Amino acid sequence: MKCLVTQPIHESGLAKLRLAGIEPIIARSTQVEVLRDLIADCDGVITRNFGLPADLISAAPRLRVISVHGAGHEQVDKPAADKAGIIVCNAPGANARSVSELTIGLALAAARLILPADRAARLHDEGFRDRSLTRELFGKNALIVGWGATGKGVGKILRDSFDMTVTVYSPRSPEIDPGFHRSTDLGKAAAQADLISLHTNLRPETQHLVSTEILNCVKPGAIFVNVARAGLVDEEALVQALQTGKLHSAALDVYSDTAPVGPLGQMDNVILTPHLGGATEESMIRVAERAVENLLDVLCRKQRPEATVNNPGSTQE
Repeated sequence: MKCLVTQPIHESGLAKLRLAGIEPIIARSTQVEVLRDLIADCDGVITRNFGLPADLISAAPRLRVISVHGAGHEQVDKPAADKAGIIVCNAPGANARSVSELTIGLALAAARLILPADRAARLHDEGFRDRSLTRELFGKNALIVGWGATGKGVGKILRDSFDMTVTVYSPRSPEIDPGFHRSTDLGKAAAQADLISLHTNLRPETQHLVSTEILNCVKPGAIFVNVARAGLVDEEALVQALQTGKLHSAALDVYSDTAPVGPLGQMDNVILTPHLGGATEESMIRVAERAVENLLDVLCRKQRPEATVNNPGSTQE
């Protein structure tokens, strides 16, 4: 059996595939023309943020499973997989600790303006400290949007280590852990928050969830962090909130392709990181091995992974 690996994964995952008798076919490019040739005789695919489009699914008559290396599966054409009877599964929570830790680092860096402070020190800008207003997090209010594994991890760190009052906005979560507060009104919750942190999935109803309307509600001087999905945020509205001082600062691990060369990239009170959330060695090992285990469930154990995210065998007219 063969498994196409569309993007790099940790060697521990590749070793697990080989040990199970599955040959990893490692793509050197995600160009569709290249992948079409490679996928033709593959039984499984492990893919990251590239996902898998319908034309590649149709080019793989032996394909039985698409295992997503991570939680986000928006880029896999699930209706096409459903029609072909192919299982799509993901690895939720495997990188949660790493993303949670980055969130805390970004929140602190934004609150204390650490990046512009570093630049000022290198330029011998002795007036930076006196003219720059930085903030503490301790004892203040945090709003967590999304209550999956990462959101819960961030909430617990903020509550336990920073004595913050944590409010959760997560309409899909059936219940919230004890010690946290639920809000059903995002605007009202944002009006009370000193720190807003996004940890929800991108769906049609969450596209531009953080809009001009919501940002107009934000408590003046709040800190904003997004480590989830770029499409959750209306970036023009975010720029306006930062330029007017409505927001103290923002830290973004996800953003549009043009953000680094646009207004956000020019602001001293904005931090941009290149999607580092789950990019620790520990996380890469966990996610790769989880993705492989899901694939082995289908190909070797003849069972559906618990983290299946589609309905294989259904037809969509």
